[in-house]
Parts: sequence; structure tokens; C-alpha cells
Amino acid sequence: MLDPSTFPIMRKWPPKFPDRIQLYSLPTPNGVKVSIMLEETGLAYEPHRVSFSTNDHKTPEFESLSPHMKIPAIIDPNGPNGGPLPLFESGAILLYLAEKSGQLLPNDKAARFEAIQWLMFQMGFIGPMFGQVGYFHKFDGRAFEDKRPLEHYVDESKRLLGVIDRRLQGCAWMMGDEYTLVDISIFPWVRNLIGYYGAGELVGINDFSNVTRVLEKFRARPAVARGLRIPAEN
Repeated sequence: MLDPSTFPIMRKWPPKFPDRIQLYSLPTPNGVKVSIMLEETGLAYEPHRVSFSTNDHKTPEFESLSPHMKIPAIIDPNGPNGGPLPLFESGAILLYLAEKSGQLLPNDKAARFEAIQWLMFQMGFIGPMFGQVGYFHKFDGRAFEDKRPLEHYVDESKRLLGVIDRRLQGCAWMMGDEYTLVDISIFPWVRNLIGYYGAGELVGINDFSNVTRVLEKFRARPAVARGLRIPAEN
């Protein structure tokens, strides 16, 4: 059972269902990766909204679980050693949930490492580069008179979209016919780039027909539709 003295975050977000995985998140591209994964696997969980508008992520309670104060984070009361397991970083959480559920990660060892490679590609390149496009196109970076930073990140995002597009040529999903955590990690970022950031025309998204094809199929999945709205507004 989860103990508030061990996990101070529970004092701020008391669990109603302490036997379930506790999710601390927000519907951002990194946040919804985990809520979608939980919806797809069917693992029991309880979501808690970490609001940026009230600086929830900067509170000591949240920092006690996520030392760099970024969402998402989880506590699994039934971890692999029989006790609770706290985790932060979306990529690590996806891998853990795949292992726990036995789903969305190939069983074949070679294919498994291939999937992990693409997950690392998303974590190391897709998220940071698309995020910088958002900063310079939609947020504070818009005020910069020098547009070279925006141009750099747009060009890099185009290059990355090209990598994804070529990978998807003749494939249903990033790992071929099998839908995996790789798709769950990549397509929330593509969706955000062209939707929330409004950068679809900027990066020439229509030039990447395989990306847009698979994005639409991804959006149509019921678990994805649910996960994109979790945690809901209070």
C-alpha cells in the first residue's frame, strides 16, 4: 500500500484508489504518451492533473517524485519487487508499462531493440526539435527579431519528418504491421506540431504523406482519443 510518508506527493494529490498506478501529468505531448499507453494496455490507474498555470510542477511535493519538475511521473503501488515503484521520464515509463503489461513492445529480441532505438530517437530528437519550433513559432520566441533560430528548428523538424516518412513507406506503423509504444511516443508530437503549435504549413506537413496517413489512423484509435483528454480539467 502507498504510504504518504514515503511519497509526499500523495499529500497534495491524495489517491482515491491507492491500489492503482498513480499518474501525475497533463495533456501535453509527453504527458499523453503515458495516458494513451495506460488506456491501450488496460492497466488500472488514477490520473492527477499537474497544472502549469498554478505551478503544481514546481511544488516540493511534485519535485519529490520528479526531481527535474517535469511531467509525466507515476507511482506503481505494485512494482516488480513487490513494493511501490516511482518513475519519471515518459520514455522510461512507456518501457516499464510495456514490460508490466506484456504489450506494445515486440517479443522478438532484435525487434525489441529496434523499437527501443526508435523510442530513443523520439526522446532525443523529435521532442526537443519540435518543441523548439513551438517556442519560436508560438510562444516567447516569436518576439525575436532574428529568425535564424526558428529557421534552424524548422529545417531540422522537416528532416526528422522525412526520416519518419521514409520509415513508414509501405508500413502500417513504425514497426511495420505491429502497433507499438514507438507510435505512442512519436505521433502525439506530430499532432502537437501541426495542431497546437500551428506549424503544419511551416514544416510542409503535406509533403510527408506517410506521416499524415499514419497520424490519422493513430488519432482514430479509441484508446488514443481517450488518452488525449487525460488528465481532464478539474
